[in-house]
Order: sequence, then C-alpha cells, then structure tokens
Amino acid sequence: MSAPVLSTPALVPAEVILDEHVAARAPWSAVVAAGDVLTIVDLHGNQAVDCLLYAAADTAVRYSAPETIRRQRSIVLTTGSVLRADTGAALMTVVADEVGVHDTLGGACSQESNSLRYGEHTRQQHACVENFLLEGARWGLGKRDLVSNINWFMNVPIDPDGALGIVDGLSAPGKRVALRAEVDTLVLVSNCPQVNNPCNGFDPTPVRMIVTRPGGDR
Repeated sequence: MSAPVLSTPALVPAEVILDEHVAARAPWSAVVAAGDVLTIVDLHGNQAVDCLLYAAADTAVRYSAPETIRRQRSIVLTTGSVLRADTGAALMTVVADEVGVHDTLGGACSQESNSLRYGEHTRQQHACVENFLLEGARWGLGKRDLVSNINWFMNVPIDPDGALGIVDGLSAPGKRVALRAEVDTLVLVSNCPQVNNPCNGFDPTPVRMIVTRPGGDR
C-alpha cells in the first residue's frame, strides 16, 4: 500500500527544518524549538502514534494528561488544544488538525498489559512502553520519567457505563495534525506496534514527522 503524495506535506507550510519517516513499530524523538511546528502525517491511515512531551531545558516538566484535560474541559485533543505540564505550563499547542479527535486516555501498550488483555502468548511482543524506554534512554530518561501519554489518531470512545473502547481510527491516508512548540520541547514518539486491537487496523504502518519554522531563520 503506497502512501499518498502530498503537494504540501507540512500542515503549516514554512521552512522545513526536519523531515523524517518513522518505520512501523519504531520509536522517534527530536527537540522542537519554541515557535517551530511539528506536523505528524498518518501516511497510510488508522495508525496510532503514542507521544510524550518534555520541556527540553528541564525534563522534570513533562506533559500532564490530567492538567490538559482539566484546563480544556475535554478528554479529546484537536485544534486549539494546549498540551500542558502539571505546573500548567504550555508545552505545545495543536494549531491544525485534519482528523478532529485524538486520545488522551488509552495509555501506552506494554508487554505486561498485552499479556493481561490478550493472553500470555503476547508477552514477548514489542510494545510502546519499550519504545519509550529505548528512545528515552538517548535523553537520559528512564521508566520513572514515563507518564500518561497522548495517542495521536487513536479513537477511544467512552461507553455509557464509563468503559473505554479501542476502535478503528477516524484518520485516513495522508491525514495530519500540527503542533506548535511553546517552549523548546522534547517530543518522544512510539509509532505503535500494537497488533491485537484495531488502533492500527491490526497492521502497523509508517508515519512522517515534519518540523517547519514559520518566518524563516531566527
């Protein structure tokens, strides 16, 4: 399955600072400078992208799902959502979104959660927590630094009884979300390897990460 050719791949066009593909199931990270915009492209559609954010100057300041949800009074992310640390500080803002719903509650798959949910035979499957640990180690981060994460493109409806579901995503090939860094932000990503539920359509695929700099060099 080939990815669509986008005439303007970045959702906020400007000078391209970085343009990389992330293989299916793989981790990725980069520091996005304040004012720069990260576009995440769901190349084939229905691919969950797990994400953690840290202030590059002090990684003790990191994304907080509870604070983000509390401030915006919504459990989903879309254009206008401000991604906040537990201090209330803004790390990144969603400035454009072609999907409309991104998850804050589903968490990251792990070898332990896979075995509990899907059976002991899945315990050795590579998972998002392992991706975060591998990539985070490059920045001096360990297991104690992992917090509740964002799941870009993932669809997690809440049933009337309060139960969470994981269903087919609302994305499609080439759909994008764009995040502006409010401070220099370390972005840590696991291009989710999950094959036991529909978050990736049972077939993990690559994504594309593009950083642009509005207004040119600073």
